[in-house]
Amino acid sequence: MPEGHVIHRLADRYATAFTGGPLAVSSPQGRFADSAKRLDGLSMTGTEAHGKQLFLEFEGQQWIRIHLGIYGKVAFGEPPAPAVEGAVRLRLEGERAYSDLRGPAVCELIGPDEKQAVHDRIGPDPLRADADPDAAWRLISRSKRDIGTLLMDQAIVSGVGNIYRAEVLFRHGIDPMRPGTAMTEAEWDAVWADLVELMREGVKLGRIDTVRAEHLPEAMGREPRVDRHGGEVYVYRRDGKPCLVCGTAVAIAKHQGRNLFWCPSCQAA
Repeated sequence: MPEGHVIHRLADRYATAFTGGPLAVSSPQGRFADSAKRLDGLSMTGTEAHGKQLFLEFEGQQWIRIHLGIYGKVAFGEPPAPAVEGAVRLRLEGERAYSDLRGPAVCELIGPDEKQAVHDRIGPDPLRADADPDAAWRLISRSKRDIGTLLMDQAIVSGVGNIYRAEVLFRHGIDPMRPGTAMTEAEWDAVWADLVELMREGVKLGRIDTVRAEHLPEAMGREPRVDRHGGEVYVYRRDGKPCLVCGTAVAIAKHQGRNLFWCPSCQAA
């Protein structure tokens, strides 16, 4: 599932491609057909991302809410748009570009009140200027659930996925199984500030890089990481390999249905 930086990049991409002019809106697959008819011929007036939620605004304060989920994909291209291939939930066509959305978990047309309800039920997003990290801290500090789980709870912090979760906890030497009640506010402030910096870098570069300069391949004389997610990381998908800091084998465990990665030495309980 895409992490938050990917959704913010998508919001920027949609805005660049489509705002400012009338669009042809269709749903070749048919599952968004009625809503597409209401939007066809209207202009996109803005885009927004909050965590893993993407919002496309059309005239009349109408919003398409998109959640890619595990299988959702968006493809962009230059006009004219080719014949549709596969199950395209939403096709947008403008003077500068076209886009095809396939396989999202959610693609629905909503109004301002429904949009606000989505914002209200998800946590602060490190990539948003209006984010309130204290709101997340109030929930974390009272919870006996482990911090590894809390960071992945989109109602507490939105946009953080498995990679950012594993990497930020490693960077701060925090055992992912530590209860929220055992976290200090200073630790949380440091984690939040790091998430802001790392995720902004992710938006800029289009990949997740979390390794400090002294642990980069050229500094350590090691081979670069080869992975479809790209970027240099400390523990994510490095199970069984030596920790870049201490040499201990990186551990892996199935936790809450997801693979959890950590260094047993650098993140000792």
